[in-house]
Amino acid sequence: MEIGISQVDLDHFDRKILAILTDDGRISVTELARQVGLSKTPCQLRLKRLMDTGIITGFRAVLDKAKLGLDHIAFAEVKLSDTREHALEEFNAGVRRIPEVEECHMIASSFDYLLKVRTPDIRRYRIVLGEKISSLPHVASTSTFVAMDTVKDH
Repeated sequence: MEIGISQVDLDHFDRKILAILTDDGRISVTELARQVGLSKTPCQLRLKRLMDTGIITGFRAVLDKAKLGLDHIAFAEVKLSDTREHALEEFNAGVRRIPEVEECHMIASSFDYLLKVRTPDIRRYRIVLGEKISSLPHVASTSTFVAMDTVKDH
């Protein structure tokens, strides 16, 4: 049985490990232990526990999307025609298959979902919106907000 975050006691060492790894996921265990103030073995055990309990879900490279030509960010509000559970599941499954959608959040508002969509330019965004997002199951309407600058990310 997987232990939920509310069932795990995090002390100051655990929180420091998490803070350090958030800034540098490639840090060696030896250096992590030094910065936390533990010896290597207890630090490794804590790290393993944080992974086993699902608090740390993985490690990945953080990419500079602008350097990859993906610097157009738009947020799309999506309103569904049906919000029963089966319709939500169909929409969720469909949106997961669209690679340009970086984030998808169900929202308690006048619309149902907020999507963060990253594309090379507005032309490509229009294609993604028209051919992919708007054709998802139960989409009734969309509204788009284009990001002019990113002030804080992560």
